[in-house]
Amino acid sequence: MRKRNTESLGEVLKQFFEENEFFKRKLAESRVISGWGKTLGPVIASYTTNVYLRNNILYVNLTSSVLRSELIMCKDKLIANLNTHAGLNVVKDIIFR
Repeated sequence: MRKRNTESLGEVLKQFFEENEFFKRKLAESRVISGWGKTLGPVIASYTTNVYLRNNILYVNLTSSVLRSELIMCKDKLIANLNTHAGLNVVKDIIFR
């Protein structure tokens, strides 16, 4: 016998993650980290050695000091783009190392 009010598994999972704030925030944080290379492109991603997020601060290790100084100048725009990519305001500051 078939139930009349069935939903797909994808819809149920999407609804679960949207209702649960903890999982919603963790997914947004992972989108920020994965979005670093997508947002800035493969050239800048090749100079990036490590990206992690802790306490709403994104830490980025770079191998080029020239690139580091260029990215520091456009830090506010990067924060806005990464938060847009994540769908939540997850990043408050970026520290380049």
